[in-house]
Amino acid sequence: MSRTPDTISTLRGILGRCRTIAVVGLSPQWHRPSYFAAKYMQSHGYRIVPVNPLVAADGGQILGERCFASISEAARAVAAEGGRIDMVDCFRKSADIPPLADEAIAIGASCLWLQLGVENEAAAQRAEAAGLPVVQNRCVKIEHARLFGGLGWAGVNTRVITAHRPHQLPY
Repeated sequence: MSRTPDTISTLRGILGRCRTIAVVGLSPQWHRPSYFAAKYMQSHGYRIVPVNPLVAADGGQILGERCFASISEAARAVAAEGGRIDMVDCFRKSADIPPLADEAIAIGASCLWLQLGVENEAAAQRAEAAGLPVVQNRCVKIEHARLFGGLGWAGVNTRVITAHRPHQLPY
């Protein structure tokens, strides 16, 4: 079994490459962690593609973006615009991950990211066997802020040592 190392360089590389993020389980409620994380990433130049079947059924939007019922449906719509989904970010229970990992593989995503508290070893192994790096039990927003300078300015020990200031302040 090969495991995607959660090193600073690996996470920084993933966040630098993956600019279009399908957020599975994105809530339309502003106080939910999925909404907060997606809004943060959107404000830092990432394209957010909401995947929430309940909101999509009504033709709704979240964060000003059309909501889709599935990853596959979202990928088709993004491809029709000439783009692709780079990362599948999952805000779902660990038991719900296997079919989401299969969809991420099927659409040719570059990364499968499982949020804090979400881990599924069997799904991670399948995704990694298909060539996708998998990040489990980490928050995309927290990692972005930690690795690209947002937390260091607030005095938080990010364990990233550098003499360089970020080129763009994250707020």
